[in-house]
Amino acid sequence: MPAGGHTTVIQRILERRAARVSVEETTATIAVMLRVVPPPRALLVCQDAAVRQQLERRITPDMLDYESLADEHEGLRRFDGEFFPVVVTDSLQMVRQLRARTAVRTPFVLYVAELDDAAEREAGLAAGADDCLARRASERELDARLGAARRIAELESVLRVTLAENRKLSATDDLTRVNSRRFFSKHFPREVERAARYGRALALILCDIDLFKGVNDTHGHACGDQILRQFAARLQHSLRRGVDWVARIGGEEFAIVLPETGYQPALDVARKVRAAIAQPPFTAEGKSVEMTASFGLCGLDRVPTGERRLAERVVKIADAALYRSKNAGRNRVTATMLNAPGD
Repeated sequence: MPAGGHTTVIQRILERRAARVSVEETTATIAVMLRVVPPPRALLVCQDAAVRQQLERRITPDMLDYESLADEHEGLRRFDGEFFPVVVTDSLQMVRQLRARTAVRTPFVLYVAELDDAAEREAGLAAGADDCLARRASERELDARLGAARRIAELESVLRVTLAENRKLSATDDLTRVNSRRFFSKHFPREVERAARYGRALALILCDIDLFKGVNDTHGHACGDQILRQFAARLQHSLRRGVDWVARIGGEEFAIVLPETGYQPALDVARKVRAAIAQPPFTAEGKSVEMTASFGLCGLDRVPTGERRLAERVVKIADAALYRSKNAGRNRVTATMLNAPGD
């Protein structure tokens, strides 16, 4: 499918969902999903050794996870054994062979033409390529074309996941309009995997509204629901737009995920959020209601690789820190720095 086709389909999906959630909420959800998906797999099949070597030099690990071959027959055999969302080739025959295959998923094909002229580009597009690139193109143009292929493959991947999970996975909490518990369970481990893959920092903050049951008992559940919505809004207001994200993981318990944020900056964020909750008072059912919240933080300055179930351990550590805040008198932040496996 050409690039414009992908964009049109995504727009239609977002428009259908707009009746239930806003475009802004959907965009934020997709932004999280796009960030945590690993680099798309790519198959490079170039008979011209110079072209193949140029591609190998320019493709960085965070752009595409590629496999490079010289023989188109071997390339087709590899593709039949494993789906590659992106294929880069200088063989018109391989382009035709790929398009002749009937499959549920089709790759984005970038054809490297021998000459930079209209006839060569038309031949590539007629054979079924999604985009064409002259083998003598500048490195800048090469990076741009490969970047476009990566983005389209990522969007296709996210769209497939969204469609496949839409019936069984509600991404947004109906009351507070932040991400749901199911979304958190699915995507927080992916955030951990991504941070470990690139050696980045990551922090998780768990927070719980103090004495929230008393609000429902005293003022009613309608008042409690209004406070929950305002509470979620205050959390989001204190965070980086399009990077940090919030999920409601229990009745009055929320998770704040801070990608690429080390222990000390995350602690500063937690203290800022705690202060934003405590003042000014909330307004619900025409009443002014003072509320506080307790916070537990687990921060990693560099997420280690190779540790199984690390996401679960980070959640447990943050949860234990949250309960220490509760037991110490509430309305406070307790933080733990996780340095290495087994800490």
